[in-house]
Amino acid sequence: MASNRLYSPKYVREIIDKYGFKFSKSLGQNFLIDGNIVRKIVQGANITKEDYVLEIGPGIGTLTEELALNAKKVVAVELDEKLLPVLDETLQDYDNVEIIHGDILKIDIKKLIHEKLYGGEVKVVANLPYYVTTPILGMLLEESLNIDSITVMIQKEVADRMLASPGSKTYGALSVFINFYSNPEIILKVPKTVFMPQPKIDSTVIRLNIIRNFEDVDRDQLFKVVKAAFSKRRKTLLNALSSYGYDLDKEIIKNLLEEIQINPEIRAENLSLEDFINISKILPPLNI
Repeated sequence: MASNRLYSPKYVREIIDKYGFKFSKSLGQNFLIDGNIVRKIVQGANITKEDYVLEIGPGIGTLTEELALNAKKVVAVELDEKLLPVLDETLQDYDNVEIIHGDILKIDIKKLIHEKLYGGEVKVVANLPYYVTTPILGMLLEESLNIDSITVMIQKEVADRMLASPGSKTYGALSVFINFYSNPEIILKVPKTVFMPQPKIDSTVIRLNIIRNFEDVDRDQLFKVVKAAFSKRRKTLLNALSSYGYDLDKEIIKNLLEEIQINPEIRAENLSLEDFINISKILPPLNI
């Protein structure tokens, strides 16, 4: 099969008609139909012939094919059973691709990497349905998996929040979470016109370069503090923390913050990751 066939809207329509496939809104299915975008995603993920790749949501295999042309091996996890025969056809020429039918949120990823990708370091590439972006990224980042990077196409608005800096309106708990586990960067911006069917919003491809050596901190406590601080965006840090389940007297919280030179009157959106780490270390455990 010529490698540009899967990029072609004509071919996508042919394969859809052949298998009687109907796009599922509930699964957030939108297939890429622009070869230039597909190539840029794989280039942005820095895929080489030495790399083992885990792809999430291959669709009809457009991105999978480009990954197969550049990687050592690709394991693609597809939730929609109706796409399995389609993938058997579209990827039949590639012996370095394996399709796994299942829900990425329910699969034992550690076991999959060990058994299917030889336990080595993997690069994750995904065109994620918008409704499961945060749960999937949370799972991949929190479970101490042997992942080098995650290159993912997501809703532009979500990408903006992930890459936001302190002081900006889009900076929030998601920004802190992503920057604790990775160094995120934008690979490219993707217009809605390169999908079939066309979504209502534009997308962004970002790469999360995984941080190996996390700071020595109680992660559960850290993200509880972050959640508490952002629970009332318009309130000061002191008011947000004291109204979110702390039994401590407000004056005690104020004194603890001042001990580490954090202004109690500051708002959460102006605090850095390092600030949140320091706050989580001086406050008692949050029972939330």
